[in-house]
Formats: sequence, C-alpha cells, structure tokens
Amino acid sequence: MSEGIRVAAADDIDEGTALKVDADVAGTDDDIAVFHSDNGSFYALNDTCTHEEASLAEGWIEDNEVECPIHSARFCLRTGEALCLPAIVGTKTHRVEVRDGDVYLYPGEAPAAS
Repeated sequence: MSEGIRVAAADDIDEGTALKVDADVAGTDDDIAVFHSDNGSFYALNDTCTHEEASLAEGWIEDNEVECPIHSARFCLRTGEALCLPAIVGTKTHRVEVRDGDVYLYPGEAPAAS
C-alpha cells in the first residue's frame, strides 16, 4: 500500500466542490476528481463522464451524487454507479483519506466498504 498523494488541505476543498487531479500526477489513464460532499466526506472518481467527454469535477454535487455538467447523468460518489440516463456505465472509484488535515488520494485503490 502506498502512502498516497497529498492533493490539498481539507479546508481548501469547499463542501459541494471538487478538485481535479491530473492523470500525470495520479499515474492513471484518466484525471481523477476528488469531491468534498455536502455531508463532509471526501470521495474520488475518474473525472471523465462515461457518457460523454465531460469533467465530473465541473458537475453539481448533492446528496452524495455528482451530476454531469453536459447531459445531467448522475453518479454515486461512494460507488461510482451510474444512477440515471444517459449514462449506463459506472465510473471507477479511488480511495481517499483525510490525515492531519490533508486530503490524500490513493489512485487505483478501492475505497473501504461502508
């Protein structure tokens, strides 16, 4: 298990917003969006909507879901599941943790089951 990538101070990502981590930094094929949900939790999903080339980090976050800014597909922040059309394929999740006030991303590692 890696030590993770520090992406920001927790206070730097306001509730209801997301931070995009470049694929080159994450070492992944897609950028990763780190979301600060309106319930105070942090989640990470591949950034590109599975329906069309759109950044989920630019979407709307509410009730532990993110809505794609182009065609309103919604994804569960916890599981990555596609929740409505036009998306029918879910997106990949990544483990995130807050440690000593900083947000760490673990690209490719599944989040702990909750």
